[in-house]
Amino acid sequence: MAADLTCPDCGAVYEAGPDEPWRCTCGHALEFTERPHPQGDPLPLHSLDTSEGLWTFFEFLPIEQHVTFHEGFTPMVDAPDWDAEFKLEYVFPTGSFKDRGATTTLSRAVELGVEKVVEDSSGNAGASIATYAARAGLDADIYVPADVKQSKLMAIQRADARPVRVEGTREDVTAACLEAVEGDATGDGTAADGGAPSQAGEGWYASHAWNPAFYAGTMTFAFEVAAQQGWTVPDAVVLPIGHGTLFLGAYRGFSLLNEAGIVDGMPRLLGAQAAGYAPIVAALGGDTTDAEGERTDIADGIQITEPARGTEILEAIAETDGDAIALGSDPIETALDRLHRGGFYVEPTCAVAPAALDQYREDGVIADDDDVVVPLTGSGLKTL
Repeated sequence: MAADLTCPDCGAVYEAGPDEPWRCTCGHALEFTERPHPQGDPLPLHSLDTSEGLWTFFEFLPIEQHVTFHEGFTPMVDAPDWDAEFKLEYVFPTGSFKDRGATTTLSRAVELGVEKVVEDSSGNAGASIATYAARAGLDADIYVPADVKQSKLMAIQRADARPVRVEGTREDVTAACLEAVEGDATGDGTAADGGAPSQAGEGWYASHAWNPAFYAGTMTFAFEVAAQQGWTVPDAVVLPIGHGTLFLGAYRGFSLLNEAGIVDGMPRLLGAQAAGYAPIVAALGGDTTDAEGERTDIADGIQITEPARGTEILEAIAETDGDAIALGSDPIETALDRLHRGGFYVEPTCAVAPAALDQYREDGVIADDDDVVVPLTGSGLKTL
């Protein structure tokens, strides 16, 4: 039986089904009514059967496994040149951490009897949703910017999904997608009749930004980090922030581990945004452009000016004594070159978090002896 959805802001409850709203009438993002976690002490990593990948943690997930490549348990390797551990999220089936959310989102779609999914993305999430939709045997329309990277566009097309290229900003892509999803929508995600935004249009909105099923997947990042560190948590985790799907996933995962009594304490969650696309940094009162007052376009994967769950990101930062900073092109390009020379073949967006690590150290936010984990989120093959 699929879990129902609820609004944590106004308390409304929505019955699970293929026509469930993608957002509450009040405008707030929805969550699952269920928040499961296991009882008792966890097994040590060497005793865990990790052959199911991230679904090893099924007891934490309000979704049944239906669509999977047994993805997850990505390697965590020492990076002595950075005084950190890198978690290699770019070794997922589609070369991006977005597969964490795609496996749970498409599993949810199958649970609900969905026939077609619709997503908007700068590329990685779209390629991931398209791939997992193909695995599920579902149709998929993926709305992308007109200038999407060719490698990501081809990944969508070769999974037999339909890419819909939209001129304009990343926000224009989302608006076009929502109009298609809702059919009778006003264009801004509001239902024409004033009710909850429906999914009566061209398909079920498999949004990596809004759909709670996606975050059920990304929170497994935290479970893996804790398991790989002997069921302890690092002092800090430095993560990129666009819509904040991995950032919020980490927060939710570490929070659940604490609720279950498996770990004691939260890591500081430190965010990294691209200069000129830094609404979280702006909300915190930080500098949002580079030294020349310009924005950077090198990190195309996080060019988000209106994150769907911005308030939640700010709450996660506050609750973990975290922070967020914006990086310009120069430090990102320097970090990217350094990563490549170290054998980490990643895409440019992936270099934002390591670049932020250097800046946080320089600013004294991270101490020299802090235990730090940094996810490397996307493969360099995505740039070909």
